[in-house]
Parts: sequence; structure tokens; C-alpha cells
Amino acid sequence: MRKPLIAGNWKLHKTIAQATELVNSLLEKLADVKDVEIVVAPVFTALPSVCRQSQNSAIMVAAQNCYPQTEGAFTGEVSAPLLADCGCRYVILGHSERRQLFDEQDEFINEKVLSVLAAGLRPILCIGETLEQRDSGELFEVIAYQLRFGLAEVTAEQMTDVVIAYEPVWAIGTGKTATSEEAAEVHAYIRGLLQGLFDHEVAEQTRILYGGSVKPGNIGELMAEADIDGALVGGASLNAEDFSAIVHFPKPLRMSNTPLP
Repeated sequence: MRKPLIAGNWKLHKTIAQATELVNSLLEKLADVKDVEIVVAPVFTALPSVCRQSQNSAIMVAAQNCYPQTEGAFTGEVSAPLLADCGCRYVILGHSERRQLFDEQDEFINEKVLSVLAAGLRPILCIGETLEQRDSGELFEVIAYQLRFGLAEVTAEQMTDVVIAYEPVWAIGTGKTATSEEAAEVHAYIRGLLQGLFDHEVAEQTRILYGGSVKPGNIGELMAEADIDGALVGGASLNAEDFSAIVHFPKPLRMSNTPLP
């Protein structure tokens, strides 16, 4: 059984004081959670404080990005070893905002994935299509390309530390959400790709998250799908009540596994 993972991406929000307040509230509200892995991703400046606060708790900390080189003349960048030294456990990579706003390409994202794994951290690799790509019938081609290039040179053994996040770009911050059936179809396709790239064991052990306007009101139906193993939450993760409700999602019987393509 894959342990569900709920991760909150705070994006460019929260001062150190605000992040401290939010984490304190989450530590109180989520103290009873043992069957879900919980991750929060503050801004870089708040990482040390949040890592200290959440130490020895159920909450793990992710960075929102990193640079693939370990050190050198790279002004303004932060490396994976520095994030590990800070206390981070995860790093979000390939988010659509990094791809679109900062023109990050799959080969560059792959360098980051490899550097994160080399530093002993766990990458959350984001993949997803735009509305134009979906409407033009390119959905599965885009997903396959991003996954293959993003995981290039990653070994089957390393895949135990890799998390995939499917985020349809048209559903991020728009209030629109893929239906549970739409999300489940793509998640099953991704799992099939992982089987082709690696093997059945890797495909079955890899957690695939859904991201895109996840809220307390839709998390239950999403998590009822067998191939959806958690969520990468944006705006709702900035509110302790909402994020706690998402982590405490209803635990229905999972639907039977969709056959791998």
C-alpha cells in the first residue's frame, strides 16, 4: 500500500512570522495524523524556522525549487545540499510556474532531479498539460515527454524516493479542477509509463499526487481513485483549517485499480 502524501506549496506567501504561526497551528491540528505523510513548502527565507519548528513532528518540509549545481559562482541560487543542511526532506521540481514563468526545460529539470537525489532528498516532480495541449489532443504525448526526460538516468532504486505530481496547468489557481475521472485516467497512464520505463514494482510503489485547485470539498472524491496517492495543494494550504481538512480527507474504500495501459 502506498502511504498517501499531502503537500502544501505556499508559493510566494508568508513572512517568517506568518509561516511560524501557520506551522504552529498545523502542528496542533495534525498531531493525530499517522496514516498520511504531511509536507509543507515555505519560501526560502522561512525554511530554517519551519524546519526547526517541525523537527520530530509529523510534518516534513520541502523547498519549492533548487539549482542543480552543488556550489560555485551562481549568484542567487540555492543547491540541494544546502537545502538538506537546512533540514528539508523534499524539493518541488518542474512546477508549471517554473516552466512557464522562468522557461525551465525538461533537461534542466532532470539535472535538478538528479542533484536532489544525490543530496539524499526526495524530488516531487511536477508534470502537466496546458488547456491548449489538452484540447489539441496532445495530453498524453506531453505527459510522456515530461516524465521520460524528467526521470532520465534515474535508477529503479532511486525511484523509491521520487514522487510524481500531475498538475493540469489549466487547473492551477483557476478554481477549475479536473474531475476525479479525468485525473484518474492520467494517473493510470503515468503509472503505465513508469512500468514501461522501469518495472511493475516501481510503478506500483511510486506515489502520484494530483494538484490543481484541491480543496476540502473535492479531496475525498479524488482520493477515492486507486491511482491518486495524495495532493499537491496550493492556495488551500495557506489556511490551517482548510489544509487540515484536506489532510483529514474521508477514507473511503479505494476504487479498484485501473488496468495499466
